[in-house]
Amino acid sequence: MTAPKPAHPVTDRVREAMALSLRGCEELLPQEDWLKKLARAEATGVPLRIKLGLDPTAPDIHIGHTVVLNKMRQLQDLGHVVIFLIGDFTTMIGDPSGRNTTRPPLTREQIEANAQTYFAQAGMVLDREKTEIRYNSEWSDPLGARGMIQLASRYTVARMLERDDFTKRFRAGTPISVHELLYPLMQGYDSVALQSDLELGGTDQKFNLLVGRALQQEYGQEPQCILTMPLLEGLDGVEKMSKSKNNYIGITEDANTMFAKTLSVSDEQMWRWYTLLSFRPEAEIARLKAEVAGGRNPKDAKVMLAKEITARFHSPAAADAAEADFQRRAAGGVPDEIPQIALAGAPLPIGALLKQAGLVPSTSEALRLVDQGGVRIDGAVVSDKALKVAAGTCVVQVGKRKFARVTLTV
Repeated sequence: MTAPKPAHPVTDRVREAMALSLRGCEELLPQEDWLKKLARAEATGVPLRIKLGLDPTAPDIHIGHTVVLNKMRQLQDLGHVVIFLIGDFTTMIGDPSGRNTTRPPLTREQIEANAQTYFAQAGMVLDREKTEIRYNSEWSDPLGARGMIQLASRYTVARMLERDDFTKRFRAGTPISVHELLYPLMQGYDSVALQSDLELGGTDQKFNLLVGRALQQEYGQEPQCILTMPLLEGLDGVEKMSKSKNNYIGITEDANTMFAKTLSVSDEQMWRWYTLLSFRPEAEIARLKAEVAGGRNPKDAKVMLAKEITARFHSPAAADAAEADFQRRAAGGVPDEIPQIALAGAPLPIGALLKQAGLVPSTSEALRLVDQGGVRIDGAVVSDKALKVAAGTCVVQVGKRKFARVTLTV
């Protein structure tokens, strides 16, 4: 018995779209279903609906968040409809993914304040004009108590407890609030409301994405496929990128800082960043990697990556200027634009001067940096912790990237 022919032909364009979908992803489930969806869209001209939901738990987006946004943009450029879903309702519940304790829900005021900046920043990656922006309170609020109970009847507690973090907490006797069990249901119901064909998320969202697929089947819809992207390690190369761990690059940071931070990643980590953050063709990245393996300085490749990322969130001219600024600093030069600080109290102890100029958080940190040779005044290393700086104007440098032109008066 021969296998049935696919409903729509798999053309070269469909294969290219499939390859683009798979680039850098952790999982694409089920791949055969996504291939059928792509073939159908190509044959009928009806674009697919691709959903990404983000809870506005913080007001700023870092480049770790853009790993998924980049994939959205790639699929958007193929002509599909991308839906940027702001989880204003689900944020009030609090996503327990990857957590072993209940996360306090945010207030409506906090959510609204954070959501105001979310799409403005996401729009630095997505095509704003072609992006559908939705809020899940649109359909979640009208559900009411009756609708919530009916929704809950479509999923079992046993299946919910298959989720890894719930299982660990249950076995450890750590409390699991009932409202936490509602979170995957509400996220899954978003897929029903939006009739999504594909939902994207980080690897920590896999369970929630599968709930959406199951609920669509319950409601008689064609189930969505799911695509998970890896969680990007931060500048330390170990921990997931996070503002709380201070190992991040914010997409609204100035061009010079963004460029310099990117150059600080390790040579090994650089290639993972190329895979997840670069829009360069994979063949081009492979050639570059081979050149480095053959003796080319890896810094050349890192500069290319830093310029690409900086240009994306600023401009090519800003990326060129950031490279020039970095080279000046590396040669001991002073950036063109540095803060101008006016202080009084000369002669002022070096520790107090650094703290009052905002270059260090405390006097003790200032003195520690002096001990390490990390403080310069007008290019000369400061080695005396007892130094008192006389009245006048000088350029003060802390570490590689912090500068201030300080005018000190009596």
